[in-house]
Amino acid sequence: MAGGLPRPRTKAGDDGLRQVLERPEDTLFAFDFDGVLSPIVDDPEAAYAHPDVLPLLVALDQRIRTLAIITGRPAETVVRLGGFAGQPGLAGLVVVGHYGEERWDARTGQVTAPPVDPGVAEVRRSLPGLLRRVGAPEGTTIEEKGRSVAVHVRRTKDPATATALLTEPLTALAEQHGLIVQPGRMVIELKPSGMDKGVALRRLVEEFRPRCVGYAGDDLGDLPAYDTVDQLREEGLAGLLLCSGSTEVTALAERADIVVDGPPGVVAFLRQLVAHLEA
Repeated sequence: MAGGLPRPRTKAGDDGLRQVLERPEDTLFAFDFDGVLSPIVDDPEAAYAHPDVLPLLVALDQRIRTLAIITGRPAETVVRLGGFAGQPGLAGLVVVGHYGEERWDARTGQVTAPPVDPGVAEVRRSLPGLLRRVGAPEGTTIEEKGRSVAVHVRRTKDPATATALLTEPLTALAEQHGLIVQPGRMVIELKPSGMDKGVALRRLVEEFRPRCVGYAGDDLGDLPAYDTVDQLREEGLAGLLLCSGSTEVTALAERADIVVDGPPGVVAFLRQLVAHLEA
């Protein structure tokens, strides 16, 4: 361990962590939001960032070249839930929303984005009727995300059965309107194709030109970002894969260099990272 940090279980991860510690000014570190910096809760609008996240990101922003959050949520929603707007000492934070369709920069406080895919509006109109026709169980909820629509089953009596029931008709609806389905932790999201967290991360790397890239995720939507880190390693950059572990999704834990116990574990990792960099 270095400064109390857990030791990566892979050589590539060990190299990546060493580069973060030795060359933070050449590092880009990106995070998912839900399940990583904030807890997974029944009401997505109540998924506020862990209370220690903001001061830790402020401390890291003074030392790490680029801090980014890459999320499937609207960028403005994550900025609000994280309390990131107008924070002194957090000028370098970038929040990439809707898997790369939106971007909020702390330096300007502005969101930039292309027009909304028209297929999203069509899906939004059709979704309530479809859920009634297929007999979606009580507790199924729709989250309006502006550039995508998500169907949550966490509040149903049997989320696994609800997911099995809804996946096929939701996939068909998405395809009918030129969208794709993104599965997640007790949620099925219908969104435009062409963008994912891997593409979004690659674009940030091309912009900021770091020599080391860290990524922290917890859900299936983070796998493309993991793929991008692996590709960057093959291209000569150092990389570190951190997993905010849960019993609901294990695919990331199987690939990560370091696995921690949910958002509190991520916070503990960041606290130790800050302590080392400030030493």
